[in-house]
Amino acid sequence: MRLQQIQNGALANLPMAASACAYGSVLGVLAAQKDVSWLELLAMNVSVFAGSAQFVMVDMWGPHLPVLEMVFAVMVINLRYLLIGASLNPVFQGASLPQKSMIMHLVADENWAVTMAAHRRCTATIWFLLGGGLCLFCVWSFGTLFGHRLGTLVRNPEAWALDFAFTAVFTALAVSLWRGKTDLLPWTGVALLAIMAETLLPGKWYIVIGGVGGALLPLLQKEQPHDISG
Repeated sequence: MRLQQIQNGALANLPMAASACAYGSVLGVLAAQKDVSWLELLAMNVSVFAGSAQFVMVDMWGPHLPVLEMVFAVMVINLRYLLIGASLNPVFQGASLPQKSMIMHLVADENWAVTMAAHRRCTATIWFLLGGGLCLFCVWSFGTLFGHRLGTLVRNPEAWALDFAFTAVFTALAVSLWRGKTDLLPWTGVALLAIMAETLLPGKWYIVIGGVGGALLPLLQKEQPHDISG
């Protein structure tokens, strides 16, 4: 039963995994150009496994690693996983702490979105989530390491539109989660918050502010004013 659920999760994430492989190869190319070794990139995949955070790490890579700044930047970008983990609480019901810890390490934006969509159909389990995570991890690692090998050949990833793959996959995720007019107000509010934060604040704080706004605005939307007239 568990094996079947893991397989179902992996199969459900294959379309997203294809995109992850594409922009993973871009990361590999950039890593090679930054003199990140093949083993260092592999270790980054295993220990971090977060696409946006790994792009930032590679961008900050240099002869003298700014370790503290790098750790802080990754922490800020990955703060959204606090919200992602909270949203997965119904799926994790009954799971032990070791199971939760293992599976959360393999949670990415893609298999989270696929799992939440399955949860609405009452077909999501922790093993479904795990299957998606394993699928994405394997494909992501293959893409990054393959791109690293090609790094000396591909000097201009933008010419092949590979830099757009990261944007395309998250656009597809957003579209798949759209539920209709009820999402219009919170989504618009989140977009405005993120744009304002990106304009006014340095670094990647717009990710955190947008994520927190995305969690709070629907709650405010559900609040109904009390009638105190009579």
